[in-house]
Amino acid sequence: MNSGDRGNRLRWSIAVPEPRFGVTVSPRFLAAAARNVESAGFDGIWVSDHPLPVDLSIPREEGAAFDANSGAGHQTWDPFTALAWLSQVTSRVKLHTNAVVLPYRNPFITAKAAVTVQHLSSGRLIMSLAAGYLKAEFDALGVDIDRRTELMNNGVSALRAVWAGKPFTMHTSGWKVDGNAALPAPDPHPTLWRAGNSHSAIAYAARFCDGWTPFEVSDDRARATRTAPLEVGTSLRERIGLFRKLCAESGRPTSLDVSLVRTNWNGWTGRPRQQVRDELAELRAIGVTWIVTTLATNEETEFARRLDTLRTLVL
Repeated sequence: MNSGDRGNRLRWSIAVPEPRFGVTVSPRFLAAAARNVESAGFDGIWVSDHPLPVDLSIPREEGAAFDANSGAGHQTWDPFTALAWLSQVTSRVKLHTNAVVLPYRNPFITAKAAVTVQHLSSGRLIMSLAAGYLKAEFDALGVDIDRRTELMNNGVSALRAVWAGKPFTMHTSGWKVDGNAALPAPDPHPTLWRAGNSHSAIAYAARFCDGWTPFEVSDDRARATRTAPLEVGTSLRERIGLFRKLCAESGRPTSLDVSLVRTNWNGWTGRPRQQVRDELAELRAIGVTWIVTTLATNEETEFARRLDTLRTLVL
């Protein structure tokens, strides 16, 4: 997917409620939230990916405290199962993984799950892909975190190979394909965005993906999540410029999407409407095409109120 179908406005992807914040999310609430995001005029819904996280919301015995050097995840739905189900209660919004940790899984299992969502949703899947950061989760899943870049790069190659729908050959240290194929072949392929703030993530997105997903993240949080810090302003502008430059050097379109992740609810709602509008106009001017955010609540009434507040501010 390129930028041609969004006109001149920013597009928005809003997180659906996940099993976190200490509140149970019923199937009815989850479906209603997705429909409400769509009817409010937003462009996408997203879920994140932590199969077995270290989660600070879970009480621990004394002596088993959180290691601040390792980072922490949070509870999530399985992204493909949730989005396949939500595809049947929505009709327009994009279905967005933000972000699938590709090294956690065999890429061919991931490819099949993604194709299933793409087919059931009539082509609405956006896969934002991340290399991952939570060592305790890598350990629990039996994956070497030091191989995450290798697994990410091989994984993207595997996704694209299997989605061609033809027998192919591909050998790595982890798997060997000699003439295997998987059907149905998606048409079109799911959109692939590469998440991450590092130079290597930007370069990979420019060469091999359909867009880049930077995360607004402080210095402290960047250390915990094993990525480069990034704040809206000069830092973001410079990195978008680098992304566009590397796209051009690779013979790729310079209009590929840039989906900025800002999960600080107060970053949108704690200021006057015109100030928010001015910042959004500036983000659009420097090349941001999507805003990815969360309403940061799993309470049903509050979710609806915050959705309406955000709609009034930004649409």
